[in-house]
Amino acid sequence: MTLTIGIDVGGTKVAGGVVDELGNVLASNRRPTPADDPAGTRDTIVEVAAELVGQYPQATAIGIGAAAWIDATGSTVLFAPNLAWRDEPLRDYVSKAIGLPVVLDNDANVAAWAEFRFGVGKQAESMVMITVGTGIGGAIVVNGNLWRGAHGIAAELGHIQSVPDGHPCGCGRLGCLEQYASGNALVRFGRAGARQEPERAARLLELAGGDALAITGRQITEAARAGDGVAMDAFAQVGYWLGVALADLAQSLDPQIMVIGGGVIDAGPLLMGPLERTYREQLANRDRFPVAAIHAARMGNAAGVVGAADLARRG
Repeated sequence: MTLTIGIDVGGTKVAGGVVDELGNVLASNRRPTPADDPAGTRDTIVEVAAELVGQYPQATAIGIGAAAWIDATGSTVLFAPNLAWRDEPLRDYVSKAIGLPVVLDNDANVAAWAEFRFGVGKQAESMVMITVGTGIGGAIVVNGNLWRGAHGIAAELGHIQSVPDGHPCGCGRLGCLEQYASGNALVRFGRAGARQEPERAARLLELAGGDALAITGRQITEAARAGDGVAMDAFAQVGYWLGVALADLAQSLDPQIMVIGGGVIDAGPLLMGPLERTYREQLANRDRFPVAAIHAARMGNAAGVVGAADLARRG
């Protein structure tokens, strides 16, 4: 059985694993990401890979998923907002250091690929995935292949516009989906609601020590589960904007399934309920035609490692 190595590079950690053809992780390790040091991050990836190759010398290739924009050749990190990389020739550097072929891709792409191959999408031919965390990532699978676009940066779904002239986004545009449906947006909605309607945010403010500006995403989830009105409203707003975006994507791409991944889905029905309700309402006039069902991702924290390793296996 062919073994490959997957490495998931984020703003806080570099996680690696040895993965078999069935998507099982046989060994894993991790290091903190020196995010403000591009060369240090690059060398941390090499350390993680070298340790795993030492354990499993029969590994045949390495896949890397990075929170970054990757060029069309899959060799260079063009830009990584949380990793300080600019035009970093990462693929060839790691390949030369370890002595194995390397495949480099965006982190949302590799997570989606794991879901497509081993998770909720394994019976599908086409899939759209939105990953909801601090920000929003996306990936599109068409006819069994990741769609990377002409320049390698397709499916930046967090940066489709939701609200004209809305909140400014780090990408330079106004009103991006990321500003209304991410983990950061959830916190912004919760803090604003607690300031405006403190009587409906009693549990949320209690968890935050009475300071609306100290509210966190975890506190919003806990308070919403306890029935806090403002916390539930925050999830309803995030779910609404995700539902609208998914309806637009269904109209544009007509995939077999839609997948929601990332840390925010741990909230379960608090998020998925308003999301699915909005999605159905937005597509109410398409009742003569089938539309993609929405699924929560299954692969969890292993998705990046497993997806990167499987893409490496395919070359």
